[in-house]
Amino acid sequence: MADTVVKLKDVWKIFGAQTDEAMQAIHTHKLSKADVLSKFNCVVGVQNASFEVGRGEIFCIMGLSGSGKSTLVRHVNRLIEPTSGTIEILGKNISNLTNKELRQLRSQQIGMVFQHMALMPHRSVRDNVAYPLEIRKVAKSKRWAVSDHVLKMVDLAGFEDRLPKELSGGMQQRVGIARALASDPDILLMDEPFSALDPLIRIQLQDQFKSLVADLNKTTLFITHDLDEAIRIGHRIAIMKDGVVVQIGTPEEIVMHPADNYVREFVQGISKLKLVKAHSIMEPIESFNGSKPKAPRAEHDVDLDHLIDLAVKSSEAIIITDDGKDVGVVSKSTLLQGIQGGKDE
Repeated sequence: MADTVVKLKDVWKIFGAQTDEAMQAIHTHKLSKADVLSKFNCVVGVQNASFEVGRGEIFCIMGLSGSGKSTLVRHVNRLIEPTSGTIEILGKNISNLTNKELRQLRSQQIGMVFQHMALMPHRSVRDNVAYPLEIRKVAKSKRWAVSDHVLKMVDLAGFEDRLPKELSGGMQQRVGIARALASDPDILLMDEPFSALDPLIRIQLQDQFKSLVADLNKTTLFITHDLDEAIRIGHRIAIMKDGVVVQIGTPEEIVMHPADNYVREFVQGISKLKLVKAHSIMEPIESFNGSKPKAPRAEHDVDLDHLIDLAVKSSEAIIITDDGKDVGVVSKSTLLQGIQGGKDE
């Protein structure tokens, strides 16, 4: 991956008093998670996780409670040390960092936003946002200027002097995002930041966050238990179960080609109309046997919803184009199969 910002390779995390013995037994005897708990009284939190995240990418890590998603992400800023494996940030193995270098990494290159944003109740919104800069002993005038700037970016201009208790839940969460952005980090770690909010506010913040991250080109690891949220904001999604990364792919790949029954159950209720694109379901153009002059045409990146509109207006199959060239065809039966998507293949 070009310009990789975060790279995890063969990361394991085992909790317990006999982690070294458990790790050795896993490699030697291929023990399961249940076996490790039974034989060594150790809990396997993450199993052999590997992935890379590129600059500007929103990489969602999702799974049910206990799947290991939060444990995995906390390795990125070394809040948790891996039992084995490597974590690289901008090409540096962070396990080799000194305490001073680790503090610099956390304060300057990584910003983190939690579900409960932990704002300081006695400090103003401006002071809460400026706090990371205060720790770095940045001059008050500069940190207040930065604070006001990022608060404007999250649509909180005019609320700088308010206390957190005077803001709504959604506004408080935006303060938390502004605080993470204040130090201009390369990476954002988002641990279910919107899960406690009302549905409408949650969707609004998802859209605002995705737009903001795109404008600032911030690399983001976003933890969620909600597949709808992951699909809405993520460029790619990693689905976890019992500490294992079961599948990594784009939202479209996850929905159209689930890796196993576990993922398939997740995607069953997801609407594919705005998600799946023509290029994912089209057949070769050579299979078209209708009248080309009468056939409707659509670009390769239009969604199923658009294809349905075309299909109801014509008896011909839809010719799919790319840069003016005919590259595929979508018949009515192919379109119906695309709408079903994610079933046993």
